[in-house]
Formats: sequence, structure tokens, C-alpha cells
Amino acid sequence: MDFAGSEAIVAGPEAEEAVQDWQKDTSRAPATAKIVVAGGFGVGKTTFVGSVSEITPLTTEALMTRASEETDDLDGLPEKTTTTVAMDFGRITLDQDLVLYLFGTPGQQRFWFMWDDLARGAIGGVVLADTRRLADCFPALDYFETSGLPFVVAVNEFADAPRYAADDVRDALSVPPHVPVVVCDARERATVIETLLVLCGQALAALPE
Repeated sequence: MDFAGSEAIVAGPEAEEAVQDWQKDTSRAPATAKIVVAGGFGVGKTTFVGSVSEITPLTTEALMTRASEETDDLDGLPEKTTTTVAMDFGRITLDQDLVLYLFGTPGQQRFWFMWDDLARGAIGGVVLADTRRLADCFPALDYFETSGLPFVVAVNEFADAPRYAADDVRDALSVPPHVPVVVCDARERATVIETLLVLCGQALAALPE
């Protein structure tokens, strides 16, 4: 595909991450967990990771060109000009003893071969859904259901998207009763954190007794 090269990878080395007091204590080490953020093309995965990351997130955004017009369906996404071609990465400290590493997957089918590597070692996943393109999250749902990883469905409420109750989305996607369905705004840190907390609870509930 005709993308704008590997120079599109941005890690933001100019930004200094905040160091908390507990992080200076070499006698302790927090628990860490890996979480995968998946979903369809343009659903908000990069925004989701970036809105909560306490470090400058690594992104692999590339400009879309005419060469990808027949591959990338922009229906309902008229202003989208870039796409993730590898992954997004961010980190958030939820508590002094818990650090989450977030890995956002690329949404297009030609990049799905990366999902196994990104999901390896994860405690669970977040499947982002856009009510304007609800069917686009089916591949991510199928992936997590097949892999057995705990997951939650998070409806990302875009400004121009129709609003539906979480239960209505559950019915439309045939999400099993034990899988949480929540509503969030990927731009809002507080709602993203709430989604991650729900996933952590889901992952804990799935642990063998």
C-alpha cells in the first residue's frame, strides 16, 4: 500500500514523563498488566490510548493516499486522513501497585496478522464500537471470543453518532451476558479509565479460583 513511510512513527522523546514519588522507591515494584485495544477502522483506538497515557504515546499513524481508497472504507469518516499501520502504545498508572500497558491494534484487515503478537501476554482487551459502523467491530469480537481473553465492549460516542443504550448495543452485537458493555468517550480521560477498570475487574473474575 502507498503509505507515508516509517518516519510516521512518533514516540515524542521531547516530552518528559512525570515521575511519581513511589516510582523512586527501588525496594518495590508495581504489578504490570498488558491490555489490547481493538476495533474497526477509525473507531478511536489511537485516541483512546492517547487520552489516558501518562507518557507521550507511541503511534504509527500514516497518511492515507489514493492507493488505499479501494481498501479503506471511509463511509461515515469523511475527515479521517491517517491510519494506524502497526500499533499504538501508552502507559497508565491506575494505582501505586498497578501499571497498565495499552496496545492499540490496527483496524484494517490487511494488518490483522499483527493481532496475535500484540495480544500475547495480555490480561484482556477492549473492543471499541462506533454506532455509525457497528458491524466493523465483529472481527475484534470474534478474535477475543475465540482466543478466550476476557474483554469488554466500549461504545465510543462520537459527536455525530446516534445514541443507543448499552443493552441495545449488546443485543445488536449478540454480546454474551457475562461480557460488560459500557459507553465511553475516547477523548475523555475519566471515561476511558472507567472502561479500563471494568476490564480489570473482568480479567480478575476470569482467574481460576
